[in-house]
Amino acid sequence: MRKGIRAAGTAIAACVMLSACSGSDYPLLNIENSDGTPDEFGILPTKPLQSPEDVSSLPTPTPGGKNLVDPTPNSDAIAALGGNPEVIQEGRGIASSDGSLVNYATRYGVTPNIRQVLAQEDVEYRKGKGPLLFERWVGKSVYFETYAAQSLNQTAELQRFRRAGVRTPSAPPELPEQ
Repeated sequence: MRKGIRAAGTAIAACVMLSACSGSDYPLLNIENSDGTPDEFGILPTKPLQSPEDVSSLPTPTPGGKNLVDPTPNSDAIAALGGNPEVIQEGRGIASSDGSLVNYATRYGVTPNIRQVLAQEDVEYRKGKGPLLFERWVGKSVYFETYAAQSLNQTAELQRFRRAGVRTPSAPPELPEQ
């Protein structure tokens, strides 16, 4: 009888330990949508429908082509920041007025595959820093604990800037020491 209970307990423990080994490449945040509902961030609002002044001015419909009411977040952001959105729509590249800014930003060179390089470096950094067995059971996120050493202490930076005499008008006022 005891042998049967021990064997069952060992089998259950082995199954639990094996289930802890499974996981994804990015287990830190545990943000998978597992309830079968739509992803609310995947729904993009379209621009309002408008009746054109002249129907002949409409572009020829092409499968997979651009629609006039499709969202254009890059162009919208450029326009919101005071830029010329036609530059990005016409594919002319960088506007001549932005050339000096781009030259300054790229003065030390550009890594064309920076996203892949950073993703690989992040995978290397996170090796051995993923959630442990208990954290996987309860679905606890270890994201902030993993990257705590790389995070910025906002209050300490604010105080450092203030001590250096840098004006910080958008920062909250200093609280009195208690």
